Amino acid sequence: MRPRLLYPDADGSLEVTAVRGGLTANGPDPPSHAASTVQDLELDTMFVAMAHGDRLLYEIARHCVLELVTEPEQIRYRQDMLTDCLAHPELARELYAISAEAINGERHIYRPWGKQPSGALHWGIEVLELFTSSLRRLRKLADDHASQVSSQAMSRFMAMVVEELDDDYFERIGQELARLRFRHGLLLSARLGDGCRGDSYVLRSPSNAGRGWRERLGLDPRGSLSFEIDARDEAGTRALSELQDRGLDLVSHAVARSADHLLGFFGLLCAEIGFYVGALNLHDVLTANGVQTSTPEVASQRRVALSCEGLVDVSLALRSSGKVVSNSLRADGRWLIIITGANSGGKSTLLRSIGQAQLMAQCGMFVCARSYRLSVGTGLFTHFIREEDPTMRKGKLDEELARMSQTVDLLSPGALMLMNESFSSTNEREGSEIARQIVDALIEAGVRVIFVTHQFALAHSYAERRLDSVLFLRAERTADGKRTFRVTEGEPLPTSFGPDIYRRIGGFRDGAPATDDLI
Repeated sequence: MRPRLLYPDADGSLEVTAVRGGLTANGPDPPSHAASTVQDLELDTMFVAMAHGDRLLYEIARHCVLELVTEPEQIRYRQDMLTDCLAHPELARELYAISAEAINGERHIYRPWGKQPSGALHWGIEVLELFTSSLRRLRKLADDHASQVSSQAMSRFMAMVVEELDDDYFERIGQELARLRFRHGLLLSARLGDGCRGDSYVLRSPSNAGRGWRERLGLDPRGSLSFEIDARDEAGTRALSELQDRGLDLVSHAVARSADHLLGFFGLLCAEIGFYVGALNLHDVLTANGVQTSTPEVASQRRVALSCEGLVDVSLALRSSGKVVSNSLRADGRWLIIITGANSGGKSTLLRSIGQAQLMAQCGMFVCARSYRLSVGTGLFTHFIREEDPTMRKGKLDEELARMSQTVDLLSPGALMLMNESFSSTNEREGSEIARQIVDALIEAGVRVIFVTHQFALAHSYAERRLDSVLFLRAERTADGKRTFRVTEGEPLPTSFGPDIYRRIGGFRDGAPATDDLI
């Protein structure tokens, strides 16, 4: 059995297993740039909301959000599944609970380290009996909800449960587990091998007839010969145990494989449904905070699409107690977006919100916007300004260049690069030239770029070209210097209105002249 809740024709790359401290999610290592992406886009706030206090859900959320899905059909497969989960949250949460409890229950069943077949058989029987109870709960859940779901993923999963876990299955597995207890002893056959040693041991089905009442009363001769081992005969007891293990070898391996198969099934189910439960948790928090969400429209990589209405920063919306200012943009067909304008005007917030939405959309989730349309990317990368290296091993510009070099090695055509105040650690003329050459090379290689900058020389150099593939956005500022935190279309201005901030914190005394020189 395969859940197939994340991909229509493949298992997810994550599996939940038991460890000493509880449950953990195992999968491939995250991309080398994942830590920078999480830091720059402030994703940890979102992961915490998705986890809702569950460490396992945190691990699942982090892995699934950072693992971009690049096929639009696979994204829509997840979107439909999430729609089902939003309509029936109790179903998704119960599936998660059943699978997590099954894995956690197996953790408390002692699994022998040795190679004794009898020990492996005992473990397998205990685990199968535990999992049979969990499978019965799955079957009841499918009976109750199969007619209510509509997505391909959930409908197929429910149909699989109903078809494979029928009444005959549970009756057969109950009978087989009872027989494997061997309450009436084992029946083995063997041949004489070299040196009159036993060979080719085979476990046989016991006779259904058994000993008749006349034989048990001694009125009829015995149907077989037997002898008993004295309780004090340690060597005889050990020899009998070895004979038993030889006969149980094949069946113990079969039972252990069955138990491991079901354990793997519950591990996959827990990881895959856990992603949707995390999305439900995030949706609940955002809805409670009055944040509007929507299912994004996903286009293929061949189209350069990016348009939205009412986009907000997820991390800011989760931290804020009030209403968060939203933004809208139309950037279809634009390979480069340059965002300029007033200091503290919302430029970095918009950049983060675009990056968050791209990741959320490409893992099959909703986005925090009234509407959102995007083209899938082969990867999302960030290059944000950093604090100065406290060890003083390298300067800020050296650090920026080294980090950009590492990022470029990971890029491929169709990727999205988010740059925030990159190369502002040197003078404007030098920083603008470095940034321009890098941006030109990225676009030529098929990488889309969104760049937040205060470097007027850089922004103006692109404005002079009048390229249709470039969009200019500018943070709003009212006439009296107030920030609206909205970003609208507008070409760069030769000022970032730094004196507004200086004035706000008391830098200018009454009567002192104000200036809007470039800062």
